[in-house]
This record gives sequence, structure tokens and C-alpha cells, in this order.
Amino acid sequence: MKRLGAIELVANGVIRILNPGQAIILNASPQLTVMVTVPSRYRKLMIPPLENGDRLSRSEFERRYGAMTDIKKADLIERTVYMASPLRFEPHAEPHADVITWLGLYKAMTPGVRLGDNPTVRLDRDNEPQPDAVLRLDQTVGGQSSIDADGYVDGAPEFIAEISASTATIDLGDKLRAYRRNGVKEYFVWQVFDERIDWFQLQDDEYVSLDIDQESLIRSHVFPGLWLDRNAMLTGNMQQVITVLQTGLASSQHQSFVDKLFQA
Repeated sequence: MKRLGAIELVANGVIRILNPGQAIILNASPQLTVMVTVPSRYRKLMIPPLENGDRLSRSEFERRYGAMTDIKKADLIERTVYMASPLRFEPHAEPHADVITWLGLYKAMTPGVRLGDNPTVRLDRDNEPQPDAVLRLDQTVGGQSSIDADGYVDGAPEFIAEISASTATIDLGDKLRAYRRNGVKEYFVWQVFDERIDWFQLQDDEYVSLDIDQESLIRSHVFPGLWLDRNAMLTGNMQQVITVLQTGLASSQHQSFVDKLFQA
């Protein structure tokens, strides 16, 4: 056997490479066997690129997404691919960081609660979103999602947050319906350009908005103590956001929830 670059030639014959992975046999006998080895740098060229608007199965979406290491965020929603544009600081990156800060403090003070920033979620056969933030109960304390063998979230987390600058139509359309159908219990959508926060709770298979009190406070039903001053979040007043959250964390509802998680 003789190795010629990317070609392994067994028996006598002449091989001339036309293109990577393609060869022509000259002067070959009927017994000639040729085995072609494609260099790793060419393998991704054999997988079609992931394109915005593609209609794909979840497995094909994962295959193409995995081959394109330069892409950092893509969603599969109802078998349609949505790829993120470059993220601007004020319409997305900063609001995203503020939400992560708020949720991160709640997670730090609530055992059994886990927080993810842009995780891939294998929701169902037609949907594999990559939400801006996910708050979920660990399976050990009765959570409804799990971490599968590949390291992805499998199933519906209890809480999902999306920062909607240019994606509001998707986030409040097909994505909302996919989350609702799969049992995401609370869905938080910050429409940055509209200066609006919607926080939905799943009730009888429909999303309804959580109540806002006279002080513009919203309180989670799924995660007791997760309180938000909506106006403070919208205006970037993170000191007030944290102050209100700390009040929620000190509440009897949060303490009862923590006690319940410890007993799970």
C-alpha cells in the first residue's frame, strides 16, 4: 500500500486528484481498490452551510451548525433557521447583561436553581432555540428539564428570557408559541426599542401577563422571591433593580421556597 497525500492506493495503478475528495483512475485493473481519505480542512465543505431561513430537521440543523464554528448563535424555530445579526451594545448587549445580573443574584441565593446564558435547548423535534437566558430547577429538586449526554438542555426550562431588539416579531410569534406548547412556565421578553417588558405565565396552556402593582413591581409565581422593578430595569437603574430583588429574597415566600428545595 502506498499513501499519496489524501489518497491511499492499493495494487498498481495511477491516481490523479481532480478536486479534494475526487479522483480518476488511469491504467487500472479490475481488481484495483482505491480508498479516498478527505483532509479534515475539506470536510466542512461537504456539509451545506447554515443559512438564515433554511427549513431543516433538528438533526440537520445541529449538523450544519456544528460545522460552522464561526457562528455563535442560531435558533431553529418550527423548523426554520434564524441567525443572529451582530449584536449592538445598547440595544442588546447591555440589557442582556442587566438581566443576567438580576437572575444571577437570584440563582446565587436559591439552592437548586440553575442559570444559563445563551444555552442550546433541545425543546422538541422542530425547535432548538438558544435563548438569551434560562432559569431552571435542577432535576434533583423536581425540575422539568435535564442536561443530556451532549451537554445541552433537554426539555422546557421553567423560565426563559429574550432580549428583543430586532427579533420581537419572532420572539412574540413562533418562538412564543413553541415555548407555550412545550410548557415553559414563564417567558420574559424585553422589547428594547419599544421600552417594554412582557412577563408571561403559563395558565391553562395559554400565556397571560403577570400582574404589575402600583409600584411597577412584577413577581414571579414559579420562582418565589424573583421580584422586578420594571421601570428601573427599563431605565438601567440597576441599584433599584437589585434593591427590589433583595427585598424579594428576604420575603417569607422565598424562604418557604428554599426550605422546600432543601427537602426535595
